[in-house]
Amino acid sequence: MNKREEILKNALSLFSDQGYESVGIQKIVESVAVTKPTLYHYFGSKQGLLEAVLDYYYTPFLNGLKEKSLYNGDIVFTLESVTKYCYEFAKLNSLVHNFILTLIYSPKNSDAKLIANPFIYRQQKILEEMFFKAESDHGNMKGRSLNYSISFLGVITSYITSYFNGNCSLDDKEVYQSCRQFMYGIFS
Repeated sequence: MNKREEILKNALSLFSDQGYESVGIQKIVESVAVTKPTLYHYFGSKQGLLEAVLDYYYTPFLNGLKEKSLYNGDIVFTLESVTKYCYEFAKLNSLVHNFILTLIYSPKNSDAKLIANPFIYRQQKILEEMFFKAESDHGNMKGRSLNYSISFLGVITSYITSYFNGNCSLDDKEVYQSCRQFMYGIFS
């Protein structure tokens, strides 16, 4: 791991544990044993560091989500693929997932929210596109792709939150159950 990656890793850990606004540059550089000029060389600012953390950890998730959400004519298969992917990512990358959730709920005009919004928006658009493509096979879905993307993401996030609280396992059975629970609204 090079110094840049080490800074990213430690920043993610600190941001996730203490919140972006609570972590100062000094705390980050001390955790990696580098100087402030070194951090500024790599990232320019604390905001640049946050953007780099999101790009390094969240962009690969979004790329995988895009791949899993490709609608192939089978909405059940696609929803289960997306759900399983999100559950596995959250289990393997709990710091990233939990940090993203804190950013989603950050104050509206905070630096953290403004920097995170394009990433969060991209996730929603990926799911919205999946539902939009499914409209051609499911007429009752027409015109509701945004609503479905919001609701589907809510179901996934609720199950993941429950997992982190020790209330479920995010196994294949729960992939099936959570998708069926969501699909009841599509097919009713």
